[in-house]
Amino acid sequence: QDVVEQSGSKRRLDEAQMAASAEDNENLVPVTVLTGFLGSGKTTLLNHILTATHGKKIAVIENEFGDVGIDDELLQKNSKVQADEEIIEMMNGCICCTVRQDLITVLSKLAKRVASGKLKLDGIVIETTGLADPAPVAQTFFVDDAVKAFARLDGIVTLIDAKHIELHLDEEKPEGAENEAVEQVAFADRILLNKTDLVPEAELPAIEERLRKLNPSATIFRCEKGQVDPKDLIGISSFDLRKTLDMDPEFLNTDGEHEHDNSVSSISIIQPGNVDLELVQKWVGQLLQEKGAQIYRMKGVLSISNADDKFVYQAVHMLFRGNFDDKWEAGEPRESKLVFIGKNLDEKELRDGFNACIDTPEVLEKRIKTLRFAMGTKVECKTGGGWVKGEVVAHMYRDEFMPPGMVAPYQVKLDSGELIWAPEDVNNLIRKG
Repeated sequence: QDVVEQSGSKRRLDEAQMAASAEDNENLVPVTVLTGFLGSGKTTLLNHILTATHGKKIAVIENEFGDVGIDDELLQKNSKVQADEEIIEMMNGCICCTVRQDLITVLSKLAKRVASGKLKLDGIVIETTGLADPAPVAQTFFVDDAVKAFARLDGIVTLIDAKHIELHLDEEKPEGAENEAVEQVAFADRILLNKTDLVPEAELPAIEERLRKLNPSATIFRCEKGQVDPKDLIGISSFDLRKTLDMDPEFLNTDGEHEHDNSVSSISIIQPGNVDLELVQKWVGQLLQEKGAQIYRMKGVLSISNADDKFVYQAVHMLFRGNFDDKWEAGEPRESKLVFIGKNLDEKELRDGFNACIDTPEVLEKRIKTLRFAMGTKVECKTGGGWVKGEVVAHMYRDEFMPPGMVAPYQVKLDSGELIWAPEDVNNLIRKG
């Protein structure tokens, strides 16, 4: 038994020495593995890399946990702006399990293009899904000969959501399942403590101390909205295989068990046509209020009625951010794409909730029936000059001067003859005359 253990240790040491010597080869393309739990800001950081002026030719390989690719939509605009980057999207969830062979295939294709002279690469960034353990991804660069001859693992960069990291580190997992947030911190060469603007500064040292206990050797950078110099992420030569083997002696064993928490799932929705902005806002608000703790991540691109631009949104637990972004291209199908990732999600409930927001004649009629005042009703409206009398002349009114997606419940003709609209059906804006 002792001989076997010594033999195994020698084998691992030999592999480490060979890998280390390969990493010294400056001709190998440096690869940054970008990891971080759901909602930590990886897509925002990638957009920053894509738009920053750094003069590097970078390939971005991204991976999503779900059937619908939203991050690709969020990144495409900036890949067009910064033509020196290429985005290759890899689908179907766990990049550290079934997709690993796809990763090898993609890297092999890049290697052939580089060898043929058609492509020059200064670096590759691999964005893993927020539910990925980075270790099996890193293994790829030491166990596949073709990949070893082309690229070297330059560093594992873990992005941390300062507001929610302790929640994820403390989460109890089923027996045998990994806590991916812990694994991502433990394997990091660099830790980006992101979203520091959402946490009181006095709390940050305690968060950093907890991260250092999990990983004493990683450098920690504080940042907001992923604003980090790309030079601190690419070409940093920070991955140390010896350190990794000390932490995980089975790192180079590709046959090891890898188990996810089965209560965590993703639900994807693709819905043709338009949705009503007000109904979506009410639904999302109620959803996050009631289920925010269970929803690790929400993201989507929505087709909103009465809007020429796409509505792009992202949410982490109960924090929501959305805005109108790129215009819909001529001939591009108007459809909404949504992805939910979380614990014990109810797919039927989510689909039914979103379907109730679809803008149809039936939904419009239903909304009109809920309004307090019928056509012709005498009302008073709150204006800059105080309460003014008038009469309801239209329901669900819209004109070209309104913000995108907005529809007013009432248009009112004042006694003076002037036409105005009431933005909400609430008593402090419009009341019975």
